[in-house]
Order: sequence, then C-alpha cells, then structure tokens
Amino acid sequence: MTELDELVNVRYMVDDVQASIDFYAQHLGFEVRTSAAPAFADVTRGSLRLLLSGPASSAGRPMPDGATPGPGGWNRIHLIVGDLAAEVERLRAAGLPFRNDIVTGPGGSQILLQDPSGNVIELFQPAGA
Repeated sequence: MTELDELVNVRYMVDDVQASIDFYAQHLGFEVRTSAAPAFADVTRGSLRLLLSGPASSAGRPMPDGATPGPGGWNRIHLIVGDLAAEVERLRAAGLPFRNDIVTGPGGSQILLQDPSGNVIELFQPAGA
C-alpha cells in the first residue's frame, strides 16, 4: 500500500482553488499537500485528503451531455469537533457562512459550514463529548 491508499479521498469542485486552499488551511486546520492553482490542489487533515478542483481542472470538463461539474450540493465531509459551540463562535467571528444553526439529535450536535464555493462541511460534536 502507498500513502495515498491509506487516505480517504473526497473531491470538491470549487470556483477558486486558492480561496479554497486558504479557507481549509486557515479555518479548518488542513495542510496543503500539492497546489497547481488555479486548476487543482489537494489538502489533508488526518486521513482525509480533499481534492480541490477548479473549472480549469480535468474534473471540471463538461460531460458528454454538456453538463458542467460545479460546487455546492448537500453531500459533505464530516469533521468531528470537541466543542461545537466554540468552533461556531470562532468561525462566525471570522465571517464564515453557515447554512443553518446548530441542530441536536440523539447522536450529537451538528451545523453546516460553507466553503467559498458553497460546498458543505458538517461540523459534528458527538453526544456526551
């Protein structure tokens, strides 16, 4: 196995690769692995490798039916945090947008943060944590 085989890989389509690199590194603790901005970058946090693909990347090319891949939607990465309220306060103070307020259920509490392109990041605090 190679190092890449040990990572969970997720691709997000983004509007601006450099803005996305800055967002994930500065606000969520990701490390830049490679950058070929403005087309592509990949960043890691633990065993998560997030592939940031801009419109100029090969992943951004139109499909045979003409549909163009784009950011947004409801699929998301899920990041566990120890103190959700404190994280939300810190990120709101930085001016970052959320899609909702904190929701609490039987498994814990969550909120949906948006990256600069509108992709969703779920911040989750397990019940009892």
